Order: sequence, then structure tokens, then C-alpha cells
Amino acid sequence: MKARVDSLNLSRRTLLKSAALVGVAQVASPFVIAARAADTVKFGFDNCLTGTYAALGKNELIGMQLAIEQINAKGGVLGRQAELLIEDSTSGDAGTAVQKARKLIDRDNVNFILGNVNSALAQAIANVAFEKKVLHIVPGGHTDSITGSNCHWNVFRVCNTTRMETNSISKLLFDKFGKKWYFITPDYAFGHTLQQGFEASLKKFGGTEVGADLTPLGTTDFSSYLIKAQAANPDVIILLHAGDDMINALKQAVQFGLDKRFHLAGAQQELEALIGLPPEARIGNWVFEWYWNQPNTPHVKEFVAEIRKKTGGHVPTARTWFGYASAWSCALAAQNAKSLDAVKMAKALQGFKLPPEIALMPKDAFYREGDNQLMPTLFVGHAQSQGKADPEDLFVVDQEVEGVTAALPVEETGCKLTWPA
Repeated sequence: MKARVDSLNLSRRTLLKSAALVGVAQVASPFVIAARAADTVKFGFDNCLTGTYAALGKNELIGMQLAIEQINAKGGVLGRQAELLIEDSTSGDAGTAVQKARKLIDRDNVNFILGNVNSALAQAIANVAFEKKVLHIVPGGHTDSITGSNCHWNVFRVCNTTRMETNSISKLLFDKFGKKWYFITPDYAFGHTLQQGFEASLKKFGGTEVGADLTPLGTTDFSSYLIKAQAANPDVIILLHAGDDMINALKQAVQFGLDKRFHLAGAQQELEALIGLPPEARIGNWVFEWYWNQPNTPHVKEFVAEIRKKTGGHVPTARTWFGYASAWSCALAAQNAKSLDAVKMAKALQGFKLPPEIALMPKDAFYREGDNQLMPTLFVGHAQSQGKADPEDLFVVDQEVEGVTAALPVEETGCKLTWPA
């Protein structure tokens, strides 16, 4: 039985249909396909589709689906149709993510690997892709080591490093809200490096860390951590979570009335979380990695309209854009290299600038030579309780920060790329 991704019928073992609302997208029942056409170019998606980060992974999938559809409409990859094979890594099981990556590479013979939302899983998948010499694009796993101390020649990342995020907002928080900070941090790679970035800024500015707590992934009750934060009497409570964890942490902080006594803020914030919060908990200063309301940026309006057709009218999120840019990066790498050889494609992406219709942001976005990290625009701003012109316009951009300004220089990232002989 042969299947292609001209429309949105996309998987090998798991057929996932793009769903409606961010955060509540539904996954169709598993569906086994007996055989695949050998003449397709295969994109292997290994990402969170269940668990804490399911909404984020599903939105990356939606963006990827649109990209595959567009790639095929333009003639495919090197004249062959693109095909998206989908695996659920879960939100926190590195063993499952690695198993799925090996299955996609060894059994399905994918040409590209894409994933993961969870930083620890993204790094684990990157190590497999490096071992197997397959081009890997990380859409949304942020921990610095992926394009830093554990970088690989074949691994490129679309989302920011955690240090880029903290560098872009730290000074604003320090100057405007105070120098005493308390951290509530998810206990894995993403949270650890976010906190380390903020701590480096706090030390630089002469501030004080009055306390910190590590929370397990999937925490539902934050009361004990919030009580400790309150007792420390900080100026700012820094929340470093994502997905359902961010929703629970912010909602409970407001229920405790902490927003009346302290400023609540952090680095990465996402539309999925803001939509999932009650209006009174849509507060604080944050970093968005991409935002849909860019009236003066070419091509954004068209992208938003295309995504709305596929999501029941809901706007794209940063995660949607991550998936979109990741899939297109693969296709453009092959096009520029005129080859599906991983080394040639990786060389073609070094220093490569995304076209405006893919970048969808006011300043150039390019893969930095030396660490394979995308240098995009970061959107620093504040949440708002209700959208004015659109109910999903829940973030106000106060400042645009260039990625090269927020990022550490390559020589300070710890990345030393070693290419195959």
C-alpha cells in the first residue's frame, strides 16, 4: 500500500491528523501501513505526542505537515515526493525516543530526523543521528549542549539556546523588577541550562539568588514550591517550565496571590500555555521565539491563513513555525547540495539564510557556521489577559532582539565540530 504526503495523510505506523486547538489537538488511532514506495524522500518525525509536552509536539507536527504539503506542491525534494513518517517519543522517556530514532533510521531508511521538544530527548536523538550519519534538525529542544558542548556536524537547531533566551530578557527583569530572584525549575536539561543562564546574568549584574527548587517533569501540585518562594521574599519569581507544567505553575501562583506581592516572569513562554491559562493568570514578562501577529513582516499573514485552515481557525504558535522551518530546512539543504548525502547537506546549511517566506520574521534568520545554531529574532514582551483584535493575541511584543546579539560567541559555546574524513 503506497501513501504520500501531498495532503495531510502522513505516517507509517501512526497516522496523525492535524487537530484543532493548540493544546487540545487529538491523535487518530494507530494505523499500520504494510509497505512504502522506495522513491520517496523520507522525513522521520520523532517527537512528543503524548504527555506533558503533547500540545507542543502536535503543533510542531502541524507546521511540518504544511511544509511537506508545500514542498510536494513545488516538485518535492530533488524531483521525488516528500513523505513524513511519525513516531511518538513520549514527553519524557529518552529510551523510547532513542528506540524510535533507530527504528526510523534502520528500518524505515529516513533521509532526515526531526525532533524533539524535550531537550534531553533531543540530545539523545542527536547522538543517534550522529552515530548513523543522518541529518538531524532539532525544532524545539533548547538545552545549550545540542549546539554547544555536545554539538555534531550533522545536527542543526531551529529554536533558541537557553542562553539566548535568558540573555535577551535578564537585564530588563533586573532593571525593572528587582535584583533578588527565586527560581522554580523543571529538573532536566532544559530547566537546568535556563537557570544557569539566568544565574550568569544575575552574577554579572550584581543580583542575588534567594532560593531555587527543582520540580519533576509533570508536576501538578506546585504549592510546596510556591510557599518556599513566598517565604524567601524575592523581587522576582522566575518560572522556567513549559507545556502543562507552566500552566499549572502560573495558575497556582495566582491562586496563592503571589502575583500581588512579587513579579512573576521567566524566559521562554508559549502561546499554548497562555491559551490554557485563565485570563487572570496571563501575566508576566517572557520571551517568545516566534509570534504570529507581525503585521509588517512579509509572508506572515499568508502563513497564518494557511495554518488557520488546518486548525479550525486557530493561529500558529512558535511550535508550529519550528516544525515548518525544520522541514523546509531539510528540503532546502538537499536542494542546495543537489544531493541527499548528509555531509553535503550539512555543508550546504552552514551559514545558510532562510528565505523570507520560511523565516517569517523581521530580521534575517541563518544557521551560524561553527555551531549549526539558527540565529533568529527573539520577541521579548509581556502576556495580556485578553486579545483585543483576536482572542488568541495574548502576547505584546515590547522588543525585538537579534539572535546574534543574544547568543554566546561560537568559541564560548563549547562546540567543536568534527567532520567525517
